[in-house]
Amino acid sequence: MTDRALHPDTLLVHGGTLRSQFGETSEALFLTQGYVYDSAEQAEARFTGDDPGYQYSRFSNPTVTMFEERMCLLEGAEAARATATGMAAVTAAMLCQVKAGDHVVAAKALFGSCRYIVENLLPRFGVESTLVDGADLDQWKAAMRPNTVACLIESPTNPTLELVDIAAVAEIAHAAGARLVVDNVFATPMFQKPMQLGADVVVYSATKHIDGQGRCLGGVVLCSEEFLNDHLQTYIRQTGPSMSPFNAWVLLKGLETLGLRVERQSASAAIIADALAAHPAIAKVLYPGRADHPQADLVKRQMTSGSTLVAFEVKGGKAAAFAVSNALKLIRISNNLGDAKSLITHPATTTHQRLTEEARAELGIGPGLLRLSVGLEHPDDLVADLTAALDAASGARAAAE
Repeated sequence: MTDRALHPDTLLVHGGTLRSQFGETSEALFLTQGYVYDSAEQAEARFTGDDPGYQYSRFSNPTVTMFEERMCLLEGAEAARATATGMAAVTAAMLCQVKAGDHVVAAKALFGSCRYIVENLLPRFGVESTLVDGADLDQWKAAMRPNTVACLIESPTNPTLELVDIAAVAEIAHAAGARLVVDNVFATPMFQKPMQLGADVVVYSATKHIDGQGRCLGGVVLCSEEFLNDHLQTYIRQTGPSMSPFNAWVLLKGLETLGLRVERQSASAAIIADALAAHPAIAKVLYPGRADHPQADLVKRQMTSGSTLVAFEVKGGKAAAFAVSNALKLIRISNNLGDAKSLITHPATTTHQRLTEEARAELGIGPGLLRLSVGLEHPDDLVADLTAALDAASGARAAAE
């Protein structure tokens, strides 16, 4: 588009755009399953790879291509493949590169479904796995084996917002001949660049901040051309976790405002975190932008801003957390995140309820923990809603005692 490097906000609006012969302003939506060829010879060339055109929308589609190209420009990746969901992206990124007899290492602090992939699904096919404390570099070093091929982390983690030192883990993984896969959903591509820190593969649930308005599902895997050609492309083509063109079009619209949204949401989250920390009903607040975050120094090195998420522990355990959630008027109860609307969930009984009580305790997911995804509402209104709910819950608890 220009000879000079463009800022991310510009790439979010213009990156990867393909225009048809009609010269449309907005990206075109190609709702088609297949494509016609000028000749049988051209069809043959498409299937042999000598002609790079489209064949079938399970493999590739012009609208999906635009989404992939825009994500590449934003992330600084050589290649990308979009998937139907975020979990399809995580599954593809891991399964495409392993075989029976291989070994993977992952941080214990993973979204429940991601942990299922590592702990339950991969071992069914002869791929061994080891879970480690993601913040303990000695555990990463000790877990590496000659047959370790991949490592998986998310940072910040869901839901406690713990960070993993991406550069350090990447160095450990590469020394062992393994690749590092990073789930970057909570940081968003605006606040953290895992590939610049040494990650080999980055995955997103586009359902979250990239859409940002609660409309559709989607995922994306970002990687090198080599990883795409040697592993990912064949897996995507043959197993079919494809993103629909309509969802790709919606996500392209979401990307146009991603920078504006997450900047506002993270600024509001910082205000809310400070307000929660001052409330007597709160036992603990976890927010990457605060000086009291356990890894504040790593936050400064690794991220350019805080997060749109705040985790906080309510005194009184599950009953108190439920009472606060039920007393909220503006903030809605939902296990989604990254939405324009503020959403709250109780991880121990929703996103991480399949973990054992011991596993949750090990990760710091106590019965009083709540995860707040901050939306685009005015922060004063959100603080007032939370304060009123906390006051009401505290009053009811005091009366009961």
